[in-house]
Amino acid sequence: MTAVQFVVALATIAFSLCVIMTGAWTVQQRTGNSGWVDTIWTFGLGTTGLSAALVPLDGAGLSLRQSVTAAFIVCWSLRLGLHIAQRSKGITDDPRYAEMARGWGGEASRRMFWLLQKQAWVTIPLALAIFLAAHNPAPDLRVQDIAAVLVLTVALGGEALADRELRQFAERPDNKGKVCDVGLWSWSRHPNYFFEWLGWLGYPLLAIDVTGGYGFGYLALLAPACMYWLLVYVSGIPPLEEHMLRTRGEAFRAYRRRTRAFFPLPPKAT
Repeated sequence: MTAVQFVVALATIAFSLCVIMTGAWTVQQRTGNSGWVDTIWTFGLGTTGLSAALVPLDGAGLSLRQSVTAAFIVCWSLRLGLHIAQRSKGITDDPRYAEMARGWGGEASRRMFWLLQKQAWVTIPLALAIFLAAHNPAPDLRVQDIAAVLVLTVALGGEALADRELRQFAERPDNKGKVCDVGLWSWSRHPNYFFEWLGWLGYPLLAIDVTGGYGFGYLALLAPACMYWLLVYVSGIPPLEEHMLRTRGEAFRAYRRRTRAFFPLPPKAT
């Protein structure tokens, strides 16, 4: 990969994501349901990542590494996108975005637009990691690549299990107003977020060449770093836990005292 090819790919990814999130803003404005923002983001990143993985460089044919990378981003996008879409159909608005919009008042439309454009920009490292992983020039799959496949598989399965446990808990009438603390949710307050982050570690494993033959590959480490920052400090845990405190009160405070926020570990002694 040349520096020119890298810059062209980076610019194309950035432009595509900005267009996608402009579309997400348009849908949010017309429907009033900001739940569709995350649905469009997921499918948009999946589409951008798939295109980035499969684009040919230097006239070379499709490699096994490209196929593996493309397959995982498609599986991730379809599973998470359909899950969020199903959830969005059953709500009138996402409480996280709704709370921000209330605070913005008459500036809500404009500020929502720029928030989603910022979301597009912080998504660039994710799509870039997919591109870098797919175009690692190493001719054969390495032990490191097998480890990446295992990480991606565990992440997809773990996130799907966490989402299913939460859905099944919420569907039981006797659990109304309670906090889900079963299965993976007894080990982490946000196991779905943990496995989401874990999956983005797989792409640097595919991208990095420790022998030094592919310097661009190390930039893929920006993906898990960015995802951790977003989930733990920005748009994941903080607004969701504020919502849970408002709606679940002492039940959530007790759950928070005994359960780790992110990394799954045995419950704390109380």
